[in-house]
Amino acid sequence: MTQIKVVQGDITKQQVDAIVNAANSSLLGGGGVDGAIHRAGGPAILEECRQIRARQGGCPTGEAVITTAGKLPAAYVIHTVGPVWQDGTQDEPAQLANCYRNSLRIASEKHLQSIAFPNISTGVYGYPKDKAAAVAVESVREYLEEHATSLQSIIFVCFDEQNFKLYGELLT
Repeated sequence: MTQIKVVQGDITKQQVDAIVNAANSSLLGGGGVDGAIHRAGGPAILEECRQIRARQGGCPTGEAVITTAGKLPAAYVIHTVGPVWQDGTQDEPAQLANCYRNSLRIASEKHLQSIAFPNISTGVYGYPKDKAAAVAVESVREYLEEHATSLQSIIFVCFDEQNFKLYGELLT
């Protein structure tokens, strides 16, 4: 049985098989979680992102790709592109759910046992934290119900207290 939990902290410090990066579609680094992961992981992550861009262009919203984790304690970084919040009527919930599903699919294909997610799209992309948390928890639970997986541990890593409380309420 896969354990789902929430912690408050820094995703770049998580000792898991893969951490998920809330990337932008260029895969070339940015601010927030994306910038923190690239800074902490070093140039190897960016180099692999450039190779992916050369093969397929960027990464569309809701999709995911995997790279090395460079100097991070994780083995891999799964980069997924969350939606920019408009008003909730532009398919944002489905796009955000796809971020979680596609990240979990990649982790399962790699036979990983543990993965850590940030709060995708809740920073500069403006997705309301309560709505994003609900989509995240529901998407993960649905994925686990529908798919056999090697994952034993799924961690939501919340940088701020508000997200930590929201996820804590949804997971109890």
